[in-house]
Amino acid sequence: MANNGIIDSFARIELKYRVPASKYEALLQKLSDYVEPDEYGETKIFNIYYDTPDYRLIRKSISKPVYKEKIRLRTYRMPKDTTGAFIEIKKKYAGVVYKRRITLPYSIAKWHLDYKIPFREMENRYLDDKSFFTDAQIEKEINSMIDNYKTLIPAMVIIYDRTAYRGIEDPDFRITFDRDIKWRDTDLDISKGAYGTNLLNKGERLMEIKIAGAMPIEIARILSELKIYKSSYSKYGSGYLQLLEREKYEKGIRKYV
Repeated sequence: MANNGIIDSFARIELKYRVPASKYEALLQKLSDYVEPDEYGETKIFNIYYDTPDYRLIRKSISKPVYKEKIRLRTYRMPKDTTGAFIEIKKKYAGVVYKRRITLPYSIAKWHLDYKIPFREMENRYLDDKSFFTDAQIEKEINSMIDNYKTLIPAMVIIYDRTAYRGIEDPDFRITFDRDIKWRDTDLDISKGAYGTNLLNKGERLMEIKIAGAMPIEIARILSELKIYKSSYSKYGSGYLQLLEREKYEKGIRKYV
């Protein structure tokens, strides 16, 4: 489903690959016969992931269950109060990713998630600009997830630069490359800057291939030739694991001080 060109609901398979700097240019060259830059091109993506105080959602996610879910607030540039922002719920079941989202001004979206203000109350008070999109069914699903976990709070900021491509013959086939992925667990407001701790090695990219069905044979052949293999990778999950390592280290330091 799309509103003003924005897809607010879809299901697809997302395959992830960590591409080292040494293979990136060769990969782009080989892919150039099959993909082209999409209409978004280069973007900087800002996310706030919401979780319980004991990180229940991400702990479950990294245990690799059949079903898992996340909720986040996303913008495609450093936001001001009126910048369009997405509240997204992302669910994965048996390898298929389902994403549902609505778009609101950043400050309104953050108020809803931080303080659990009802959607309709926000719309009646604040949403004079009808270019922002809400959907009653998606609102219900978001509220249901918030009610289910009850104590959701801002847990981690994830920020990165993305280059996006689409299939030349099949525009629904998409490849994205994310670089300079950073996380932080302080200043949990993405309007405060694009800084944090790096997740990837220097020059490394996280490639995501987004497909509705089978992998195109030509793309599979290219990956095989370059020995680029699928990886189970979560940005939020990787940030959480780094957070655990940092806390473990800090506890060790305090023990001997």
